Amino acid sequence: MRVSTRASRTNKTEQFILASMGFFWCFLMWFASAAFSPSIAEDYGLSIAQLGILASSAIWLAPVGRIVAGWAADRIGAPNTFAIILVFTGLFSIGSAFASSYNVLFIMRVVVAMAGVSFVVGIQHVAQWFEDKEIGLAEGLFAGTGNVGAGMGALLLPRIYGTNYSDAFLHLGLVALLIGAVYYWRGVAAKTEQIARRAAAVATPRDSLFVWTRYCAIALMLAYAMAFGLEIGMNAWLPGYYAKGFSEEIKRLGFTGAVSVQVAAGTFAAVESFNASLWRPFSGYMSDIWQRKGWMPFPIISKHLPYSPRIHWLAMALVLITIMMVLLTVAGLLGYLHMSVLVLAFFGIAIAFGTGGTFAIVPLMFRDRPGAAAGFIGGFSTGGGIIYPLVYGFLPNIHMGYAFVALSMFIPIILFYFWTMRYERHPEEHGMGSKEHWLGTAA
Repeated sequence: MRVSTRASRTNKTEQFILASMGFFWCFLMWFASAAFSPSIAEDYGLSIAQLGILASSAIWLAPVGRIVAGWAADRIGAPNTFAIILVFTGLFSIGSAFASSYNVLFIMRVVVAMAGVSFVVGIQHVAQWFEDKEIGLAEGLFAGTGNVGAGMGALLLPRIYGTNYSDAFLHLGLVALLIGAVYYWRGVAAKTEQIARRAAAVATPRDSLFVWTRYCAIALMLAYAMAFGLEIGMNAWLPGYYAKGFSEEIKRLGFTGAVSVQVAAGTFAAVESFNASLWRPFSGYMSDIWQRKGWMPFPIISKHLPYSPRIHWLAMALVLITIMMVLLTVAGLLGYLHMSVLVLAFFGIAIAFGTGGTFAIVPLMFRDRPGAAAGFIGGFSTGGGIIYPLVYGFLPNIHMGYAFVALSMFIPIILFYFWTMRYERHPEEHGMGSKEHWLGTAA
C-alpha cells in the first residue's frame, strides 16, 4: 500500500474526489442495463418474469462481492482494490457491447454488475482520510454522489443513445478503464502508515465472524436491505415497471414508440434514484439533529445509549419506507401515473433517510471493527435487491409487489429491529456466542 511515500503529495479532498468519481461511474455501469431494459426486452421478447430476473441479476454477485471487496480494501488498500474493480468490470462492459446472443449478454452484464461492490471500498477509503467529527458528512456526500450515477443512467443514457445499448456499454467500459488508471496513479490508501496497518490488522476471520453474529449487526443489515437493498432493486426494476405497468397512461401523454417510451419510463424511474441520492447527506444531518435534540419517540428502543436518538431516527425511516411501498401499490392499482411518480419522490427521500441513518450508527456502534461491520451490513443487505424484483415480477399483478414486500417482509424486520435495539449497554456485544468465544479471553 502506497502511503508514506505518497501521502505528502495528495490530500483528503483529492482522495474524496477519486472515491466519489469511481463510485459514480461504477453505479452508472451497474444500472446501465436497467436504463435500457425496455429495449432489451423488446429485442429479445422478454416476459415480465424474465424482466424481473434481468433486474434481479444486477445484484446477484453483490452480497459476497462486497464482503470480499471490503476485506481487500483493508489488506491491499482501497486504491488498488478500486482500480481492479473498475478495470475488470470495464472490460466486461466492453465485451457486452459485442454480445452475440441474449445469454451471452445476460452473463456479461451480471459480471459488470460487480461494479456495485465498490461502495464498501469507497466507504473504507474515505474513512481512512477524514476525522471522526467530519466522517458522517464525508461518507454521506460520498455515497450520495456515487448513487446519483444510477439516476443519471436512467435519465440520460436513453436520451443519448436511444435504443443503442451496445454503444452505451462500450463507451461506459472505456471510461471505466481510464478512471481505474487514474485511481491507481493518484490514490493513496490512508493518510498515515499507522492507519493503513491498523486496518489490515482487523481484517481477520474471527473479527468478521464476531460482527456477523451480533444481533444489532444483523438488524442493521436488514434495515439497510430495506433501504439500500430496496433502492438498487428499484433502480433495476422501475424502468421496466413504468414501461409495462403504465403503458397506456404513458401513451396518453404522447410517448409512442420504443425510444420515447423508454425515455419516459427512465425519467419516471430516475425520480426515486435522484431523491435517494441527493437526500442521503441530509439524512446524516437529521441524525445529528435528533442526536442533539435527544428525540426518542419509539417505545422499547434504548434511550440511554450515547447514540440512542440516531437509532430512533433510523426506526422512523424504516416506518416511512413501509408506508411509501403500500402507497405505490395503491397508485398502481388505481392507474394514477402522476400519483405514482409523486409517491416515488417521497419514497426516494424515505430511502435516503434509511441509508444515511444506518451508516450514521455503524461507525459508532462498531468503533473497533468498522470495516468488518460495513462489509457485512453493506454486503449482505444487497441481497434484498435480488429478492424484490423477483417478487415483483412473479406476482400475478405487476403493481401488487410493493405492498406484498412491505407487509410480509418489512414489518417483521422493523419488529426485529425494535427488539434488538432494546439493550441499554453494549448492544454490539449481544449475539450468537460470546465475545470471548469469538475473540479469545484477551478480548
